[in-house]
Amino acid sequence: MNLTGARLELTEVNCRFDGRLVVKDVSLSLRAGQVTCLLGPSGCGKSTTLRMIAGIEKLETGAIRIDGRVMSSADVHVPPEEREVGLMFQDFALFPHLSVTQNVAFSLSGPKARRAERAVELLKRVGLERHAASYPHELSGGEQQRVALARALAQKPRIMLMDEPFSGLDNRLRDGIRDETLALLKEEGTAVLLVTHEPEEAMRMADEIALMRDGEIVQVGAPYQVYTRPADREAAAFFSDINTLRATVSGGLVETAFGGFLAPGQPDGAMVDIVIRPQHLTIDFDRSGTGPVASPSHGVPARGVVQRARFLGSESLVEFEMDHDKSRIMAVVPNVFLPKPGRALWLSLRRDRCHVFPASHTG
Repeated sequence: MNLTGARLELTEVNCRFDGRLVVKDVSLSLRAGQVTCLLGPSGCGKSTTLRMIAGIEKLETGAIRIDGRVMSSADVHVPPEEREVGLMFQDFALFPHLSVTQNVAFSLSGPKARRAERAVELLKRVGLERHAASYPHELSGGEQQRVALARALAQKPRIMLMDEPFSGLDNRLRDGIRDETLALLKEEGTAVLLVTHEPEEAMRMADEIALMRDGEIVQVGAPYQVYTRPADREAAAFFSDINTLRATVSGGLVETAFGGFLAPGQPDGAMVDIVIRPQHLTIDFDRSGTGPVASPSHGVPARGVVQRARFLGSESLVEFEMDHDKSRIMAVVPNVFLPKPGRALWLSLRRDRCHVFPASHTG
């Protein structure tokens, strides 16, 4: 009996390769119709986690359940073909010698005519019925991806596992294809677990993001929560460039060029990192270097000297060397702003967008 209501549930799952723990105490759950992105750098254990769910890899400890039934544990291993799990990979793995219809019908059972009929139904769902008699080499990358989707849907999977299936597509096609794919999967009520190393893709596609690092899930939440409330400095840096102000705690406070910050829970003498994204820094164009005036929301402005400015299309990135401690700070400015190196400007920051963490060893 499924008491949790989860379509897919992982509980403290561990996996070893050659004695090395590559997936560590991973717990995660997905509801029907939910899209969760397993996000993290290459080699962090994302694909191994997917293969364990599919039944391709065996776990060491923990449990994987689908609709409440144990599929994997230390004592149980249900074979992949009995899990009702669909798989989509970067390599679409279409059979080149089979037609589009034959590729979609390949995993179906029953009379040939019924299998062909079901394949055509699925091709209509993905808008490829006119290519039913074509072969994979006659299709574009986006069309091949949709054939792979139709084939994965043929078995009416309860769960769809997707390992960077859109990374091989042209950038012009990628957004449209993945939006169409997820809309169809949601319509089918399929729980989707998508592996990606691209934060922008995860933010665009996911109902929930599970951020993974070194085999562990370090944070789970809605995209807005994971972005605006990062678990640590590394989590913040995975989503965008960051600025780090390093300072020492004294009396529960740290002093910086931008004023004082609370450092709750940190002992005196501890080093902390105050993290802020470049888009949350503001250049004060009216001050002209005449001196700082504090405000409740932006604290004390600080003076920096332009080192470099780059135009990025819709915004400009300006790098400063701060007078206070010669540290480097980046600020993002909308539209075109390309001040010459050596120009002094005053900066202020959004204090409500700053995060205080114990100092990172990599900072």
